[in-house]
Amino acid sequence: MPLLSIEHSTTAYRADFFLYGSAVLALGGWLVLRAPSGMSLGLSALVVLGWLAWSPVEYALHRFVLHGLPPFKGWHRQHHQRPLALICAPTVLSASLIGLLVWLPAAGAMGLWRGSALTLGVLMGYLGYAITHHALHHWRLRSRWLAQRKYAHARHHHLQQPCCFGVTTGLWDRLLHTSGKKKPALVHIRVVRRQG
Repeated sequence: MPLLSIEHSTTAYRADFFLYGSAVLALGGWLVLRAPSGMSLGLSALVVLGWLAWSPVEYALHRFVLHGLPPFKGWHRQHHQRPLALICAPTVLSASLIGLLVWLPAAGAMGLWRGSALTLGVLMGYLGYAITHHALHHWRLRSRWLAQRKYAHARHHHLQQPCCFGVTTGLWDRLLHTSGKKKPALVHIRVVRRQG
């Protein structure tokens, strides 16, 4: 299959998990072993910040890019039509985007160590998303959390109205009212004053 194909062979699909897992371990090991002393706490905080930042990024990418912008919208439509096919972003594309849109600006603004720590957190979030998304489509789920995420993701794939854009969490769907559940109607109460 071509390097930029969205449908992967089994080997290429599994290689994506291996490459991102290796990147997380290598970058984490490099930071632990080579970062200047005295930076550990600050770098750890940036890793956590990057990991937390992945959540709204995941939601926004899914809702506004994969469901809104060509050619991504067309590619994602194929995933909706064939949810068990090994369809995902080519590793070359996702790694390039993380490098250009996360690491390069972060390292430029905060320096090599801090930018790398923030990028490590984002990579951890992306890898967690990729594993979760794979699990929702291909694993028998015994975890309550995964079963809840699978239910929401099934709603995303099958409801007519676009909803449930969060894969790893439903937080943003609840906050932004995209969980596919109608908001309760407001009840107007008429207050009558008693006279006399």
